[in-house]
Amino acid sequence: MPTGKVKFYSADKGFGFIAGDDAAEVYVHASALPAGVQELKPGMRVDYDVAEGRKGAQALSVRLLEEAPSIARAKRKKPEDMVVIVEDLIKLLDAFSNDFRRGRYPDKGRATKVAQVMRVVADDFEA
Repeated sequence: MPTGKVKFYSADKGFGFIAGDDAAEVYVHASALPAGVQELKPGMRVDYDVAEGRKGAQALSVRLLEEAPSIARAKRKKPEDMVVIVEDLIKLLDAFSNDFRRGRYPDKGRATKVAQVMRVVADDFEA
């Protein structure tokens, strides 16, 4: 069973191409995708069966081996850098907890800035 990486796939058009590990390019139609998969992303590793169609080799019964590499994951910060960020965020939130203990919300300007920082840190966590 040949394996390869998705070279191109258009969900709108319902087809694409797989670059096989043997350097052969294979056409793939949406009907060959596994159940529940709507599209393939460039870089995804797949294995598939091959049949000769009217216009050349065509992939059948495509199976996903691994997802496409994540650009966000490749760009995320190193764990040792995240330690400092998380510790600083804890200190920042601890200062806000004192305001809450006194029965009041922090001023809007500071609260907005902290919310923005938390969103950026959350993006790094999710990457």
